[in-house]
Amino acid sequence: MEIQLIFEETTLSARLDDTVAARSFYDSLPLELTLTDYASTEKISDLAKALPVQSEPKGYQPKAGDITYYAPWGNLAIFYKNFGYASGLVRLGEISDDIQLLRKSGCLIFISLNMASAMLISVLYPLLILSQQRLHYWS
Repeated sequence: MEIQLIFEETTLSARLDDTVAARSFYDSLPLELTLTDYASTEKISDLAKALPVQSEPKGYQPKAGDITYYAPWGNLAIFYKNFGYASGLVRLGEISDDIQLLRKSGCLIFISLNMASAMLISVLYPLLILSQQRLHYWS
């Protein structure tokens, strides 16, 4: 599942894992969040609803670029530095682009998260219908 994180003029691509928690997060998109710096290691934001984590591992050791969910607090955490194992941390996916923007320590970052494939489908679907109509007209 491909998503986009949009920070002002910058768009970062990310891929979510094929897990129950990641699919639930994907289904909640689009979202607009304010990320705040936490422990000079990650950017965090509360989510409106809890993600299902019953089938997920009990913890995770994140690396820079990981998109995670911290179940005890119910927040999204995007890591810009590697970190040690944390109980209750669930990996959702990872950012595939350069995460330098996230390293701005102490600042608030306003982001939009979108389903990359859904946006592509919404653009291509009308074109497909239009081409089918043209083919039908000329046949």
